[in-house]
Formats: sequence, C-alpha cells, structure tokens
Amino acid sequence: MEIDSENIKEKDLFKAAEEGDSSIFESLSPQSLSKSLSLTNEDARSLLHVATSSGHSKVVKILLSCDASAEVINSADEEGWAPLHSAASIGNLEILEALLNKGADVNIKNNGGRTALHYAASKGRMKIAEKLISHNANINIKDKVGCTPLHRAASTGNSELCEFFIEEGADVDAVDRAGQTPLMNAVICYNKVVALLLIRHGADVDVEDKEGYTVLGRVTDDGFRTILIDAAKTMLE
Repeated sequence: MEIDSENIKEKDLFKAAEEGDSSIFESLSPQSLSKSLSLTNEDARSLLHVATSSGHSKVVKILLSCDASAEVINSADEEGWAPLHSAASIGNLEILEALLNKGADVNIKNNGGRTALHYAASKGRMKIAEKLISHNANINIKDKVGCTPLHRAASTGNSELCEFFIEEGADVDAVDRAGQTPLMNAVICYNKVVALLLIRHGADVDVEDKEGYTVLGRVTDDGFRTILIDAAKTMLE
C-alpha cells in the first residue's frame, strides 16, 4: 500500500515508527498522515502503538498532531494493549503525557484486564503512577484475576509506591480472585517492608484466602511471623 505520490510504502512507515525516523512522517501531507494512522501491522498494532512502545516521542507527537489520531489513540492490538499501556510499561512520561492530553482513556483495559496503572505498579514507576492518578486513574480497578495496582506494587516490594497508592485511597484489604489481599502478596513474596507498611495502615492480618490461609498462615519464616505478629499487636494497643 502506497501512502502518497512519494511512493512511501506501509512497511517503510512501520520501520520509521520503530526506529524513530521522524523525517519520513514530517514529509507526509496532512492527508497522507491522516491516512497512515489507520494502518495496522500483523499484530493489529498501529503506527502510534509502534512509535510509543519504541519510545520515540517525536514521532508520537507528529502522529498525535493529526485530528485523525482521536480515532486510534485508544485502539487495541491483538492483546488488547492501547498505546497508553505501552507508555506506562516502558516508563516514558513524555509520551504518556502526550497521549493523556490528546484524550487517551486512562482506565482502558487490555485482554488481561490491566490498565496503565497496573503496569506502572508492576514496574515501580512512581512518576508514571502520579501522572495517571492526576488524570483520574481508578486506584482500585481490578484486572481479570482481581488484582489492584496495590496488589501489584506489594508483590514487587515497592514500599514508596505502595504508600503513595494508600495515600490516594487504595483499599488495603482489596481481595483478588484467589481471596488474597495486598498484604498476603507482600508476605508470599517476602517483602517485609511493604508488609509492615500495610499493617501500619490497617491491613487485616486475619482475613482468609480461598485456600483457607490467613496472612500468618502464608508466612514460612518464623522470624518474619514474629515481626508481623508484633506489628499487628502494636496496632491494637
């Protein structure tokens, strides 16, 4: 498929988006640029998807300058990823801001039910999380297995991000489909600092998951168990 009289082919545009060659997009007429936005590759990814996941902010901004970008900014690839998911996952704040400012859906989910905030949480990207929250990202949104962003952050042991989520209203006792809370995730992953943080913020140590285990029942280390018991007792004093 040729885009315009310059005989620029579809494969050339996708290569340029991946490599960050902005000149090829700058050479397109407004009509041709608009036409190019509807192109998708074999993975159902648009040029905006490719430029975003490759971290090329200049190309992304050129594509977003076209009015037609509104029609593809929330488009999903074959795994349900929108460009915003990719921007959050790779931690590119400049691209993330550009997408949000052009109307990207901050709470859009992929096939796994995850939002951009889930990926910010999993990757420990504080600035990305802050920007998403400032654009009204749902702090307690759940993915297909029932995990909230706080579950994800607790699993990775990022105490700073966990505290930020809690301050922004995250439910410390949110339950996933296995019946597990962020505190259980922290304990299972042996993240002591996060576990103690969650207890200080009132996380329930007595809740049982669907296998009948409590938080303490999930602890395999006696020393860790003692620390958690002492922390829970302190909260009751």
